[in-house]
Amino acid sequence: MKRHFGTALAMALGLISANAAPVPDSIDAHVLAAQKAAGLDFAGTLEVLCIQPADGSDPSVTARAANAGKPRAIPPRESWYAEPAKVFDNVYWVGTKINSAWAIKTSAGIILIDTMYNYAAESEIVDGLKKLGLDPATIKYVIVSHGHGDHDEGAKMLQDRYGARIIMGAPDWDAITKAGNMPGGVPKRDMVAADGQKVTLGDETVTILLTPGHTLGTLSLLFAVKDNGKTLQVAYSGGMGFNFPRSPERFDTYINSAKKFGDAAKAAGATIVLSNHSMYDLAWIRSRWVRKSGEVSPFVVGADGIARYVTVLSECAKAAKLRLKGG
Repeated sequence: MKRHFGTALAMALGLISANAAPVPDSIDAHVLAAQKAAGLDFAGTLEVLCIQPADGSDPSVTARAANAGKPRAIPPRESWYAEPAKVFDNVYWVGTKINSAWAIKTSAGIILIDTMYNYAAESEIVDGLKKLGLDPATIKYVIVSHGHGDHDEGAKMLQDRYGARIIMGAPDWDAITKAGNMPGGVPKRDMVAADGQKVTLGDETVTILLTPGHTLGTLSLLFAVKDNGKTLQVAYSGGMGFNFPRSPERFDTYINSAKKFGDAAKAAGATIVLSNHSMYDLAWIRSRWVRKSGEVSPFVVGADGIARYVTVLSECAKAAKLRLKGG
């Protein structure tokens, strides 16, 4: 079996150690630990989470505040549109160049993960599934990882048009209902996710993990995929960025959820980490990959890769928490 290049390089440079020494509690030490863990597999995750202004502020939060109440400009189609792709025997990527949605094909219909912005949902999800030979009318469940516009705005369209059941964490259902101003419309409150809940459709099951942090209702997932007939386990990371009201307590929640996610992924034997942004898992790039016969999927990073991914999340969060305290 060929090992993913980023993982191999990280190991060769001594960046992975099963018995790593405790990280000193300083900003620089936590950032360095995250850098070592990231390797080439998770450079985008490192950049988004660890490379921040010295004061720990989040430029995306500042930008949103400045544009509050203003109509959202829809970006040119060529800046976001991407062709859909089959990435495993039973899993399809129907995302944009930036955001991801994933369709799990089962013997009884489709489980969809995330719905992206409303302006992209029709082209990428509905039309994308048709291009792949799948029927969007067979979408039975839509699991929304968290209540931000780039992941939930297509939910109402899928609920109204196809009768899809929408699953979301309780705090995020509350948040989008209270706001009441979602482009594309707010979906009718439907299924509320529970920790450890199993969503079974036909021959496939998705296990939900409550992982608050990015939002208070963030969901992460575990499920199996088939790759050339071989069963592999996926750990789906539902929320990564630090664009939330920052406090030491909120970062502690985030860090605890990262550990919970990592422990669950390890227990499940996961070797693939997926997310809802290509900056974190390179989904857009990896979905274009043309594999030779017998070549391992570029999405396979191994158990050690997932452990390194979790290290990046937690170490960057610890560094950000210290920035709040002035180092």
